[in-house]
Amino acid sequence: MKTKTNIIYVMLLFILVLFFITNCKTIRVSPKKSTSSISSIEDFNSFYNRFHVDSVFQMSRIKFPLRGMYADRNGETKWDKKNWLLIKTKIYDVDQRRYKVYFKKTKNAFIQKVWIDNSGFRSECGFALIDKKWYLIYALEQNI
Repeated sequence: MKTKTNIIYVMLLFILVLFFITNCKTIRVSPKKSTSSISSIEDFNSFYNRFHVDSVFQMSRIKFPLRGMYADRNGETKWDKKNWLLIKTKIYDVDQRRYKVYFKKTKNAFIQKVWIDNSGFRSECGFALIDKKWYLIYALEQNI
């Protein structure tokens, strides 16, 4: 009698195990996304270096209509794609013996200024992080 009862218990246990195995759903655990959103933000230094050497890239990263203007003795001209003067010199490469230089980097912006005291010359640019990419959003060239 005990063997018959043992067989019934083993069969019931087998059926229960089989039932749990067939009815269990696979649970997938996704890896944490802690660094993926940070890494998708464009690195400013890489952008800034490429911006100054690749004219096609530079034009693609200017938000036209661009705020600012070109001003000289003949008047003021708003920037557009046709009259844009490519920026080739990085602020870090400006001759500071001849020009005054200012720049500031924050998490979402970079501003730079170059001028000569009491001369009527100054240049200013503003870059901003927009949708995880850097763009030039402001430029002033003054030579009066």
